Formats: sequence, structure tokens, C-alpha cells
Amino acid sequence: MSDPFDYSKTLFLPETPFPMRAGLPEKEPQILKSWEEMGLYDRLRRTAKGRDRFVLHDGPPYANGHLHIGHALNKILKDMVTKSQQMLGFDSDYVPGWDCHGLPIEWKIEEEYRGKGKNKDDVPVVEFRQECRAFATRWLEIQREEFKRLGVVGDWANPYQTMTFHAEAQIADEIMKFAATDQLYRGSKPVMWSVVEKTALAEAEVEYHDHTSDTVHVAFAVRAVDLDASQVDKDKLALLKNSRVVIWTTTPWTMPGNRAISYSNRIGYGLYRVMAAPADNWARVGNTYVLADKLAADVFKAAKVESFERVTDVSAAELAGITAAHPLANLGYGFDVPLLDGDHVTDDAGTGFVHTAPGHGREDFDIWMANGRILAERGIETRIPYTVDGDGRFTTEAPGFEGRQVITEKGEKGDANQAVIEALMAADSLVARGRLKHQYPHSWRSKKPVIFRNTPQWFIAMDKPYADGTTLRQRALKAIGDTQWVPESGENRIRGMIENRPDWVVSRQRAWGVPIAVFVHQETNEILKDETVNLRIIEAFRQEGADAWFKADAKQRFLGPQHKADEWVKVDDVLDVWFDSGSTHAFTLESPQDFPNFAGLKRKVDGGADTVMYLEGSDQHRGWFHSSLLESCGTRGRAPYDVVLTHGFVLDGEGRKMSKSLGNTVAPQDVIKQSGADILRLWVAASDYSDDLRIGKEILQTTSDAYRKLRNTMRWMLGALKHHDGSDIAGEVPELERLMLHKLAELSPEIHAAYRTYDYKKVFALLTQFMNVDLSAFYFDIRKDRLYCDPWSSHERKVALAVIEEVFKAVTTWLAPILSFTCEEAWWDRYGRDGSVHLEGLYTADSAWLDTDLDAKWEKIRKVRRVVTGALEVERAAKRLGSSLEAAPTVFIADADLMAALDGADLAEIAITSAATVAAGEGPADAFRLDEAKGIAVVSAKAAGVKCARSWKYFDPATADPHHPDITPRDAAAMKEWSGRHAL
Repeated sequence: MSDPFDYSKTLFLPETPFPMRAGLPEKEPQILKSWEEMGLYDRLRRTAKGRDRFVLHDGPPYANGHLHIGHALNKILKDMVTKSQQMLGFDSDYVPGWDCHGLPIEWKIEEEYRGKGKNKDDVPVVEFRQECRAFATRWLEIQREEFKRLGVVGDWANPYQTMTFHAEAQIADEIMKFAATDQLYRGSKPVMWSVVEKTALAEAEVEYHDHTSDTVHVAFAVRAVDLDASQVDKDKLALLKNSRVVIWTTTPWTMPGNRAISYSNRIGYGLYRVMAAPADNWARVGNTYVLADKLAADVFKAAKVESFERVTDVSAAELAGITAAHPLANLGYGFDVPLLDGDHVTDDAGTGFVHTAPGHGREDFDIWMANGRILAERGIETRIPYTVDGDGRFTTEAPGFEGRQVITEKGEKGDANQAVIEALMAADSLVARGRLKHQYPHSWRSKKPVIFRNTPQWFIAMDKPYADGTTLRQRALKAIGDTQWVPESGENRIRGMIENRPDWVVSRQRAWGVPIAVFVHQETNEILKDETVNLRIIEAFRQEGADAWFKADAKQRFLGPQHKADEWVKVDDVLDVWFDSGSTHAFTLESPQDFPNFAGLKRKVDGGADTVMYLEGSDQHRGWFHSSLLESCGTRGRAPYDVVLTHGFVLDGEGRKMSKSLGNTVAPQDVIKQSGADILRLWVAASDYSDDLRIGKEILQTTSDAYRKLRNTMRWMLGALKHHDGSDIAGEVPELERLMLHKLAELSPEIHAAYRTYDYKKVFALLTQFMNVDLSAFYFDIRKDRLYCDPWSSHERKVALAVIEEVFKAVTTWLAPILSFTCEEAWWDRYGRDGSVHLEGLYTADSAWLDTDLDAKWEKIRKVRRVVTGALEVERAAKRLGSSLEAAPTVFIADADLMAALDGADLAEIAITSAATVAAGEGPADAFRLDEAKGIAVVSAKAAGVKCARSWKYFDPATADPHHPDITPRDAAAMKEWSGRHAL
């Protein structure tokens, strides 16, 4: 007896080298190398030449360490934008960039110095700057490779850097433009100052942490009441003159800087007398205090007052007439302290009065300056003192406390607070004291507390009119309205910041940066406006970099013979690094000699069709988006961007902020090493980036599972297409194939629209549903029999393969911006390595394929199929059935519409059974039913006949071909073709 014939070799089973196990950690570097060898970035530019341009201008990260998961999110999201916009038909360009100046890098060099016992001040400034440059260069190279490993395609060979000579020259030129229009000025304002880092800090460089502060309630004795008899009676006047106004503060050290007390005309105030208190109490019996009515009880509780009475009310007009004495007048603070009406005062906490030290607070400064004229008329000195120096020590302008330190060089609490409190006690000015744990500003680099201190700084005016009558604030607010914000809430956020922000502090007292390259007259303090001098400086920077400003001969060299060197002061402050990054558009998007791809860029705001997008985390509303907006509006009158997209922060799987101390950080390098970059990319796409994103072991496992399903669907298509002869969809197209073409035509505009609106989560959701449910679990499941077993010449088989080709092109291009490596690997497997999926456009389905009636019909058929599948699962679980092909169910249909939908449909093929009978009616009581599918009942039964040795279907042996008695007639026809072809 001969061995049975091996029919498996006659089947058109899937064949593909595209592996089920992705092996992404090994495969992805090979693909990156291939992209580099083929010059993918340059080919993209050539392919897109002449199209409208979409430029994603990179927000520069600092070149000072390995990438973290937030960097990965940011760069992957940018890559999805640029790739999808390219595939949507734009010339979508991405030039990566780096911030190379500023404290983050300088701080690293200083840390190295401290580790070696080296003093920065002993090192020549140019030498120190060169070390900073070398440090930034090294980390730039490391970060560049880490970014590329994420699959990000861009001009990596020619990134922009804020420390290139051309960039430094352009940054200097930008600040000179502000000087030329009189927007740049040197002033004195309280700024956030890091004692540890010896520099002013921008708001974006500050974060808030818990901090325990000393608190004091301080009494200011009323010195005079400027009210006439018609405004107040004599008795009340006497009461006010013998009273004290009480303030509360969490910064006792600022008391030497006090120059006023603020109140609010919206708050009710009263005069209160202490009736009972301990004998040694600071608030003694008989003392009278002016307090906000709402807060009086709390104040007396803190002051350990046992009982008190409200003597009379005190109106806002009466408060306006009061002049107080400084509580430390005995130490040399003998000036008058006026009361000023301020909108910032509330009665939520404290006393209803705000101690006002214009050198130590933004609102304090604002109200002091707003009342400058009135104060001067009253004979009050309006100059703001410099009470604290850069080391956090009291100056001679804080008599009695000289040398006391607010914060030490290590960022610890100094002795200033205690000294001031003791002085207040000695002066009998203390009412109560305590301690408060609250959120306090810290430097995000040193993690140490900062202070507000009055310092001479360089500012750009927000409200000084330009020649056209507009102010920088007005220009910026208009530009915000002209910009598309994604999500829309970003507009309100940045608008509120611009509406309320003070003048822009652009100076830093550091060494590594672009200098504020201007000269100031010794006597007049006017900035030198000499175009010849400016051009001399810019040209030197282009040739030598900004180091030229710090060389020994710089002053004489740049002033030249036209100006006497001893009459001018060379400004050695460097620009805030936010000004650097805010100027990047000027030396990237507007620099065709360095970035020729941007030559002729004409944005919509200028009447063109090109688009510039900025994309960063939501914190950049106060950072890069903000500084770029102000810089460009100040020099060009408009924003540097057309679209601004923001994303949230990355939290751990439980929603906690990541920190090394908690041990909950997720390093992108570790994820890539274990699972591959495409898993990270899919995690980004599947997340709602407009909110904070979570990542952790379980989330990454879920992402890997989703990836595996998508990959296996692509793998099956590639395997099936191995047997495709390349024929197009022609002739009669079966309904099931027409349904799949309808699905493509339905999905196509949705995918395009989602990419146009940067909705990658929707792309992921649409394709996951389509590939897992419509394709793998439905269409492919049904069509496997036809594709594997039909004769080679079968028209239906060829049409199915042609449709699968369309589906493959669609899902591969649709997924390419997300799964960049996997889709490239699949594309190369099908079409060869000469091209790239990233050079293709997003697949666009033929709208003629739309057939909503067919879709509605098949929804009904699929509903019936689900009930049959459920019934067969019950039979399998009871081990009455193995394969579904062993079944021949009877399906009862009570719904006329469902019966009509099944008319002409091969339910056995659709349900993957060997036979199926459709009958009208409700069916027997014990039939299988599903609650969500009313009117459908299934009675399971075993299929009659014998099992086909080739397709495993059960059939009537009487119908068999005599030459192939063990297989169905369909399989026999396939065998005849197979035998004929292989005989050749």
C-alpha cells in the first residue's frame, strides 16, 4: 500500500521571510544603516521638490546628557508629524537642533571643576567657554545617535546649533535690532535669583517644591493720618493715630526692603483692641490693630490673644490717608511707609495687608512703580534699594544686618531671617511668629531655593510703542490669534501669560552664552547706536564666534577709531538662553546659505502656502513658544510659527512623576534594547499626547501585544501575496471583496483627516480595529480556504489577492509614520529595497468603492456569523467538535431583514463550516442564542460525509472525482491544474 499523497505541497499557503518574531532590537539598526546608505532624507527632498512646504522647526534640547523618556516622546511625535505630512503631499522637512549655551551646560563644567577642586574664577573666560563648547559638542554627538535610533528622519548631517559661529552672530544681531528700536534697556527690577548659580533665572527655569518658611505678623505703628475733620471725627482720628497696621509675611528677611503696605478697597477693615492676653504676650492688652474683618480672629489666634473687641470700621479712604513708621526705624529705617491700594491684595489669608518690598517681589514692584509720581509728590524717596547682593548677603542698604545671609552658597537657609525676627522683637514690632510648609520656587538645576532680589538687568520692553504705534505685547497677542494651537486650549494658556507678563529680562550674569553685544556710555547710560560698530561685531562673530567679545582687545577693536574707549562700557552680561532659542528661526528658517532647503520659504502669514510648526511639551508655553513669539514679534512683527502643537509629560504607570529617587524612571534606551523603537513609537501613537502620558511595564506589554497583532496581520498578507500574479481587480468582484474595498474607501478619508489634524491616537484606533477585526478575524479568516485551496486560475482567488494587495498598500503606508521600521521592512519584503515606504504617499482609496448598502447588508450577515461562532465555541468547549469544519449548523432566522441579507450568501463559507442550513423561524427553545442578536438561533450538528484530505471540508464522497476520490470536486480541479503546471 502506497503512502497517502501529501496535499500540503499543492496548497497556496503563505510564504514570506517576514518573521513572526520581529527581532526589532537587531533589525532596526540594519534598517537605519540602509536609510543612511540610500540617502533617504535627500531622496525625500528630491521627491517633494516643488510642493508646498511643511516645516517642523525643532525646539532645541540641551546638549548635556543622555535622552530621557520625555525626549523620546517629543522626537517620535515630531517624526510622526513630518512623515505623515510628507505622505499627505507636502515637502515636509525636519532639521534637528540643539541649545548649546546657558546654565545647564555651564553648570556641568562647574560641577567638574568642583570635583577637581578647581575655581572657575581662576580660569580665563575664553578658556572656560571653550570647555563649555567641547562639552556641548560631545553630548550633541551622543544625543544625535540616540535620536536617530528612534527612527527619526531628518537632516542629521546638518543640524542647527546655537553655538555655531553663524548662529552666535545672528543672535547678537537680533538683540541689536531691539537696541536699535529702543526696546532694549537697562533697568532695575526684582528678579528670581539663584544664589547657588549666581545668576538671574527665567520663569521657565524655576520649579516649585515644598519648603518650610518662617512666618511673622509685624505691626507698623501709624505715624500720621492725613485726613481733614470733614472726613473723620476727632475721636476716631485719635484712635487711628494710636493704632498699628499688621502685615503677615513668609519672608521676614525682606523687611529691610519694605517701603509700603498694600491694602484693597474691596476688603472690609476694622480697628480691633486686645482685651485679654498673657502677661508676656507680644500683642498686649490695650493694643489696637487695623485688620481685615474676615481675618481678625485668625490673627489674634496666632497672636495668642484671649479676647478682643472690634472698636470701629476703617474705610479705604481712611487707609489711604495713613502713613506708617517702619518697624525697624530704630536701626536706620526712619522713612515714611505709605499705604497703597492694590488689586493683588486679598483676604484669603494673612491680615488683609501686604508688606510691600519693591525690591523683592513682582507685584510689590508693580504697585510701587504705578504710584511713583504720587509718592514723589508726597516727598517719599522712590528709589528701590539693593538690600541683598548676588551672594544672598545683606548690603549696606540694609542697615543693622550687613553681611547676614538669606541663602548660603550651598542653597541652605542663612542667618538673615533669624536676625530680622530678633530685631523685630527688640523693636516691639512682632505680633506673632510661626512656620509654614508651602510651595516655594527652586532652581530646576541646583534644586535649591531662589530669592527675589532687585538687580540691574537688561530688559526688553513689553509696552513701549514701536514706530508704527504698536507694542510688543500687542503684536504678540495678535500673533497668538493668527496661530493654530493644537490642542486649542494652548491659545488661552499663552495668551494669559503674554497679557500679564512683565518686561522680558534677557540678561544673565554668566560666561557661556552670546553676549549682549552693546556699548553703554559712561555718563548718559545710552546704548551706542552705530551701524559700523555693529557690523564689525557681527563679522567678527561670524569668523571667530562670540569668544571675540571676551578677548582682551575687544573694546578697542569694535569701537574703532570713531569712539573713545574710555567713554564707553562694554556689556559683558550674556543673553538668557531663551533668547538664543527664541532666535533659532532667524538662523535656520531664514538662512538659505546654511539651510538651502528653506530657501524661498513663504509662509501663509506672508501670503504664501508654506507652514511652519513648533512642537514641544506644554511647559513651553512659558518657554520656547513664548520666547520665540516675543523675539519674532519684536523684530519681524509676527510669530515665527503657523501651528503650535503641545504634548503632556510622561508619568509612570500609576500616574506619578518620574524620579530616580522613586526608582520609577523608564529609560528609552532600555525599552529599545529589549523591545525595539517601534514599540515606543506605537506607545506614543496609542496615547493621548494632549494630556500627560503614562508608561510602565504593563503598559509596554499591552503595546507589545497590540504590535504583535498588527505585525502578524501584515505578515499574513505578505505570505498570501507570494502567490499573487500581479493581476488587477477586474471582472466580477465578489461581495466580500467589494465589502473590503468599501472599508478601504471608508477608512481612507478618516485616516487622512486624522493625520492632517495630528490625531495619531485615532489613526491607531482605526487601524487596530480594521486590521484585527475586519481583516484578521473576519475577511482573512473566511478567505483562507479560497486562497489556499482554489485552483491557480480561479478568478475569485485572484480578485481576493488583488484586494489584499490594495489592503497591504493601504495599511502599510497608513502605519508608516507610526511603525516606521516595521512598515519599511514589510514594504521591502513586497516591493524590493530600491524604494522606501516613506517615499510613498498615504494610500488613497477610490471613492467609487463606497457602498453603504452593501456594508449595511454585511453587518447583518456578520451578526448572524457571530451567533454561529458562539454556538460552535460551546460545542468545542464540550469537546463535541474540533474544527469548525466538522460542523453543519442549522441557523433559524426570525427577522425578515436578516433573511433577506442572507439571500444568496454562502453561510457555510462565511461561518467556516462544511455546511450550513438557513431556516425561517424562532428555532427550538434549546437552540443557542446571543442576547445582543435577537431573532437568531443556532442548532449545532456534525457535518455529514467524509473529510477532504486537502481542504479538510466534509463532503459527499458520491460527488468526488474518480481520479481524486479523497478530496472535494473543487480540490480535484485545483489538483489537475497543479499537476499540469508541475508536469512542465
